Formats: sequence, C-alpha cells, structure tokens
Amino acid sequence: MDFVSENLLTLLILLPVFGAVGLIAHQMFWKQEEHLKWVTLAITVVIFLLSLLLLGEGGTKAGGFSFVKNVPWIEAINTNYHVGVDGLSLWLVILTTFIMPIAIISTWHAVEKRPLAFYAFLLLLQSAMIGVFVSLDLLVFYLFFEASLVPMFFLIGIWGGANRIYAAVKFFIFTAVGSLLMLVAIIALYFMHQQATGVGTFDFVTLLGSIESGTLAFSASTGLLLFIAFALAFSIKVPLFPFHTWLPDAHTEAPTAGSVILAAVLLKMGTYGLMRFNFPLFPDAARELAPIFIILAIIGIIYGALVAMVQPDVKRLVAYSSVAHMGFVILGMFSFTEWGMQGALYQMLNHGISTGALFLLVGFIYERRHTREISEFGGIANVMPLYATFFVITAMSSVGLPFLNGFVGEFMIMIGMWKSSILAVTATANWNYIATMAAGTGVIFAAVYLLWMIQRVFFGKVTNEKNLGLTDLTPREIGLMIPLLFLMVFMGVYPRPFLDRSRDAVVAIQERVVKQAGGTVEVVETFEKE
Repeated sequence: MDFVSENLLTLLILLPVFGAVGLIAHQMFWKQEEHLKWVTLAITVVIFLLSLLLLGEGGTKAGGFSFVKNVPWIEAINTNYHVGVDGLSLWLVILTTFIMPIAIISTWHAVEKRPLAFYAFLLLLQSAMIGVFVSLDLLVFYLFFEASLVPMFFLIGIWGGANRIYAAVKFFIFTAVGSLLMLVAIIALYFMHQQATGVGTFDFVTLLGSIESGTLAFSASTGLLLFIAFALAFSIKVPLFPFHTWLPDAHTEAPTAGSVILAAVLLKMGTYGLMRFNFPLFPDAARELAPIFIILAIIGIIYGALVAMVQPDVKRLVAYSSVAHMGFVILGMFSFTEWGMQGALYQMLNHGISTGALFLLVGFIYERRHTREISEFGGIANVMPLYATFFVITAMSSVGLPFLNGFVGEFMIMIGMWKSSILAVTATANWNYIATMAAGTGVIFAAVYLLWMIQRVFFGKVTNEKNLGLTDLTPREIGLMIPLLFLMVFMGVYPRPFLDRSRDAVVAIQERVVKQAGGTVEVVETFEKE
C-alpha cells in the first residue's frame, strides 16, 4: 500500500496509457473486438477506485500539496516530473476518473468503426487530463495540456457527425494556437528565473516562492504580458466569449462520449489553469484585468443564453448553455472573494455532472431517432415517461433549481460578486451590484430556453408518428443516469464535504491575489471546518 500511496498520481496517469497499449496487444493476439469495451471499462473503473484514495489526504493541507512526486526528468534544462494534488485539483481529478466509465458505457452499442482506436484514444485522453490537473512543473503541464488535444481531435474527426472534419480542425487550431503563446510565456519565466537566481526552472512551486520572496521580480507591463499569454490559452479552452466559436461545432459533431468528456472535463482545464497559474504567479495583473474578464463573462452568460433560445438542435442548445455556465465560473473566479471562488470551483463540478448528463440524454434519443431537431419531437413524455423525468430533473439542475447542485454554485458566485471589491464604486453606482444583477438575468434566460425546449419536446400530444414506437430507457441507460442524478441531489443539499476539501487551496490563492494588492481577506465562517 505504501507503494500505491507514494506513486498514486503516477499510477493514475500511467494506467490509462498501459491500458491503451494492452488493448492493442489484446487485438493483435485475440482479435475479438467485443472484448475491447469490457477491458476499457474495467481499466477505467479501477482508475476511478484508485482515485478515491486521494480523499484520504488530498485537500487537507493548508495551501499545500499531497501525494507529491518530484523527480528529475530532463536535467539539462532542470525539468522535473513534479506532481501533486490539493483542494483545487482533487475534485477535478475525481470528476475525470468518475466520468470516463460513464462515457464508455454511453457508447456501448454505438461504436462500430475502429473500436480499438476509439477506446485507445479515450484512455490516452484520460491520462492527459489527469496529468493536466496534477502537474506542478510548467513544461510538464504544457505537454499534458497539448497532449489532450490529439485524442479529442481524432474522436471528433473519425467518429463525429457529418461536419466532423471541420469541427475537429477548428477545435484543434483554436486551442493549439492559443497554447503557443503560453509556451512562450513559460520559456520566458524560465530565463527570467535564470537571470535572477542563476538557475532556470519550470517548477511552479519554485517560481512562486521566488516571486513571493522578491527574488524574481518583473515590471507591471511584463506581468500583464505574461498573464495575457497564459490567459489566452485558458480562455480559449473555457471557452470565454469571444473565443467560444469552436465549442458549438465540436459538441454538435462529437460522438456522445466525446461531448460528455468535453463538457465535464476538458473545459475545466481552462478555468483550472487560470486559478492554478495565472492568479498566484501574476496577482497584480489578475486584479488589473479582472474587470475585463468580468465584462466578458457577463456577455458570455447573456449571449450564450440568448443564442441557445433559438437553436433548432437540442445538442447545439446544450452546447451554447455551456458558454453561459462557464461564464458564471469566470465571474466567480474574478470576484476574488471566498464565496465567489469556492462557488466557481463548485460550479465546475456541477457543470460537469449536469451538462454531461444532458449530453448523455441527448445521445439516448439520437440513438433511437437519429435526429436531434426539436421540431422532430413533441409529446414524447407519453411514450418515454422515465426519459422525460430524468431529462426534466437534469434540466432543473442546470437551471439552478434549489435543492439541486446548480443552485449552490450559482448562489455562491452571485454572493461572491455582490460582496466583491474588484469593481469600482462610483457616486452613482456600485458596479459589483450591477454586474451581479446582469449575470442574474442569465439564470432567468436559462430557465426560458430549457423550459421552452422541454415543453416542445416532451409535452402535449405526440406530433410525429415516428415517435410512437420509441422505447423508454434501458437498464444500461438507467444505470448511467442514477449516479449522476444522485450527485445532483446530494451536492444540492449537502455541499459541505466538497467545499471543506477545497477551502484551504482556494483561500491560499485568494490571499495571494488580495494581499498582494494591500487588501484584506474576509474569513467566511460558513465554510469553517468542524
């Protein structure tokens, strides 16, 4: 057990890779494609169970990392394999390992073309995503960040819809180009540290320590440029308005498993990167540019909701809802309050669960009718009552109905923005209040577009004879939805276990940003651990 504890994060990264290699070997010797999905499912279940061991220590050290592994890798440039987990990354790693078995089962009967490559790409994608959330060396982080592009590119490009090539190329170009500037900034930090101390490093903890001690210092303009270089890569990944245009196409054309993973995990790599690297390394730039990010977040919330209202395709509607939901996450992060930042992290998890579930449900109906056009449906609650029930509950979670998970995150974000001091207070207006109320309209719009879609798809008489023969959810599909629905309710009525784990890491980042500017950090007693 000591070996597992000491190398737990490495095992979580490498097991999917070994699994992909094992699939190839299995196919070479046994040539039984039916076994591939079972082997892949078994691998991902084992990885999920292993990830639960992180709960034993992860997120319990005030501002520190657990399960740390730091060994030399490329000594010529002082690059280490340095991984660790804290309250910020803990739940995102577990979300990644939790969602993968669900994604695999969701395509149980849908993958007929090149199943070996499909499941191998899923495993490689899982490895890269976990690597992103646990890497504490900037170069290693960048490599995992870029590596995640390749499997998703092929998942969309090979197993996607009619416009899959366009969507895959657009996804790849957007994210790859943005990441190049981040690489330049990482290299710049290396040489700046070398100039200041005589030793170059990509190590995040070392760089942060040098900046906090004043050993590594740079001008305000340099800090802004470095912040922007990192933030551009992460903003595209979120995606933050106006960098969102790749997302609806990618979601619409991706296979169900790809859409679920994209919504649940890949988008969170952007918001995670902002909180993990941008805020601690460049706190002055973060505060200076916060009003711009808040404005873009509010535009994204309202724009995403308004565009979702007019979508004829259910999957595209859910895709645009992601633009709005991730706008709320950005809003909470840049409030620089504990309420807002904790709410943002919680909303990352909520979005992954609720929107991932919506994409699953859209996939279920697509397998039956091979269409996602809203006009093709109507009254299907009469023939699929269980499906309709699950869909309505999930949609209410996405809207933010009290006692469901979405309410907690949005409520905390709104309070955090209301209490924030990041925006100016003038003689005529308190802009924090105005920003909060503007974002609040997004909640109303979300209720409008989701309830209107539900009314048209599920209620009334069956308007299309093709829908009369639809069958309700199978045991496999029910089994996929039950854990997601359980989390929607549990996280809505009892968020404390999640918030307690993340609090120390979030407050450490908040203190870094606020105190650097001479401010004070308010202690929120609601989140004090028992």
